[in-house]
Amino acid sequence: MKNLTWNILKKLGNLNFSIFILLLIASISVFGTIIPQDQNLSYYQFNYPVHHSLFNLNWQIIINYNLNHVYTTWWFILLLVIFFTSLIVCTFSRQLPGLKKARKWKFFQQTQSLRRYKNYRILNVKLLSNILYVLNAREYYVFHKKSSIYAYKGLMGRVAPVFVHISIILTLIGSMVGLFGGFMVQEMVPNGEVFHIQNIIKSGFISRLPNLVGKVNYFEIDYNIDNSVKQFFSSISLLDNQGHPLINKVISVNQPLKYKGITLYQTDWQINSLRLRISTDMYIQKKLDKIKIGDTYIWVCDISVSPNMKIFLVVSSLKDKILIYDFNGRLLNALNLNEDIQIGDSFLTVKEIMVSTGLQIKTDPGLYIVYSGFLMLMVSISVSYISYSQIWLNGHGDSIELGGVTNRAELTFEEDIIALQRQYSKYN
Repeated sequence: MKNLTWNILKKLGNLNFSIFILLLIASISVFGTIIPQDQNLSYYQFNYPVHHSLFNLNWQIIINYNLNHVYTTWWFILLLVIFFTSLIVCTFSRQLPGLKKARKWKFFQQTQSLRRYKNYRILNVKLLSNILYVLNAREYYVFHKKSSIYAYKGLMGRVAPVFVHISIILTLIGSMVGLFGGFMVQEMVPNGEVFHIQNIIKSGFISRLPNLVGKVNYFEIDYNIDNSVKQFFSSISLLDNQGHPLINKVISVNQPLKYKGITLYQTDWQINSLRLRISTDMYIQKKLDKIKIGDTYIWVCDISVSPNMKIFLVVSSLKDKILIYDFNGRLLNALNLNEDIQIGDSFLTVKEIMVSTGLQIKTDPGLYIVYSGFLMLMVSISVSYISYSQIWLNGHGDSIELGGVTNRAELTFEEDIIALQRQYSKYN
């Protein structure tokens, strides 16, 4: 059992195995990027039909292999756990011991130990101590023992890969915390209505839904000159148990409301219906149907203003007039909100265009852990490009044997050795 455990840990700590798992995770994540996630069944049946599928990727394959929610499947989470474990084992079994070894003083007394390095040199010397000043001038840390010298620089280049692993581990921990402790809710709230969390899209195993109550105070749309939507805004108030506002904010796309770890995003909007008054005493609410004409949308409904007359009301935007057509498609009139017009023997007034705003409510308790991991990752990757260089020297009478090695930027290190020789010759 002990040997089996050791062999498993040895395999997990292998760098090539970690890279393979990382590439496997990245390859699977491609499906999560290409295929829209967490949609209903009808969406996949319409967009990924069986008989006209691209690369045989149809809705049956997507559903059967859980490609519609890749990032929450058990096998994807298992891959993350394996990658997480591999990084930890590699860090403690390879990188930290390697870093500890790199900090030790190393003196090579034998010539064959130096000749194995590519940058092997023989220097004519008068005083061994002169080389110490040269190495210090080249920003090396120097250790001297009798006729042997050991020098290194760029130790941060060896430390940084450890922090690269730690930052990835931190990012994975944050992702797991967000996956198991977070939730996402999608609400479509009519203008002026009170809402609470109810339409849950996804939630973690240990997530807790807060008792959140809010109100949409108003909704408005900012249009471009060509009547296309430029931006849409919602005034949101979060309320306490007594109905008193805790926080008020006008949100828009990329300008969410944040309150105690909960974030409310502006995601969508829709025109629902018209509230009408016919004559003086009859109020009705009529649902609008959304119709696409070219690249634009209109909203249409039909009403009967008398037993023998039916009309169509057309809404193109919230700022334009409402168009009135008869049953034969002739334009009869155009009116503004709260404007009375006579249609046949009746009077018609549009009291309100009823709209809804789309809100996405979510929480991610691991978000700042992920941000910290990414920040550490960017810094540590930059620092890891620092070359870790080592130089050994042995004095033998009137000559010095020099050997050196670096983990990267070998051309720069060779130039460093040449500059070291030139600068040393000035002392002699």
